[in-house]
Amino acid sequence: MPAVDNKIYLSFDDGPNPMATNYVLDLLNEYNARASFFCIGNNVKAYPEVYQRIITEGHATGNHTHHHKNGWKTRTVDYLADIREAQKYISSALFRPPYGRIRFEQLKMIRSEMMFKPIMWSLLSGDFDISISGQQCAENVLKNFKPGDIIVFHDSEKAFERLRYALPLVLEAIRARGWVTEKL
Repeated sequence: MPAVDNKIYLSFDDGPNPMATNYVLDLLNEYNARASFFCIGNNVKAYPEVYQRIITEGHATGNHTHHHKNGWKTRTVDYLADIREAQKYISSALFRPPYGRIRFEQLKMIRSEMMFKPIMWSLLSGDFDISISGQQCAENVLKNFKPGDIIVFHDSEKAFERLRYALPLVLEAIRARGWVTEKL
């Protein structure tokens, strides 16, 4: 994203999850921060009240497939069907491929036929990696972030321990610099 007005774009993948997503939403409210949540359709189906809270509180949502499919390992017809299934529960023109993996033919069809705007990231927190600490996760962001960055965290149980440690530090650093967080 353009590095205008000292904006940072926080994004969260793989939710909604009652524990992790509600924690993130509470923290974002505390910092008056906006973010984008790339949701798995099956999770939205299971936790519609958490998904609705994301929207009600002014955040953006995006499609992250229905079953967290890897585009490199999934036939295009099946991949697109999974995205369409998620679309039944997620009303958004934004799309992020799970694992950041998508084949060119899939990307082309997502853009032209399904009219999605693909969104990747410029900075990966690494909170999904159980081999690193919350401190390392925070450092992945704090040592590298700059205005215009799209930072990705994960609102999932797997990432929660590292997310819970790193996200408050990142939000505090953004505030201390006088920057703001925006949704995509």
